[in-house]
Amino acid sequence: MPLYEHIYMARQDVSTSQVEELTKTLSELITSNGGTIGKVEYWGLKSLTYRIRKNRKAHYTLINIDAPAAAVAEMERQMRINEDILRFMTVRVDTHEEVPSAMMQKRDDRGDRGERRGPRRF
Repeated sequence: MPLYEHIYMARQDVSTSQVEELTKTLSELITSNGGTIGKVEYWGLKSLTYRIRKNRKAHYTLINIDAPAAAVAEMERQMRINEDILRFMTVRVDTHEEVPSAMMQKRDDRGDRGERRGPRRF
């Protein structure tokens, strides 16, 4: 079966538990149509670059999917109907990454920048 990475953005005024419930229903929809769910990552409430349907923030969630195309099409159809979902994107990939995504990795590499630049002049 083909592999997909699916990201969706939910409205800012829904709670985290409602986003988890939404992810659970989407996962059940995929599994009932013959697919499997890999990694699920909740990225949190993040600011948007521009307003989408009067929302300045959104809850981001990543889902790794191994399912037939018909199951993914049905999931996207259900997402278009749902008013809590602002945007979504599904991309077919060759392999799923087992490590945390770039959004989940901590950015601690900034601490050694000053040492490479040299002393600060006043």
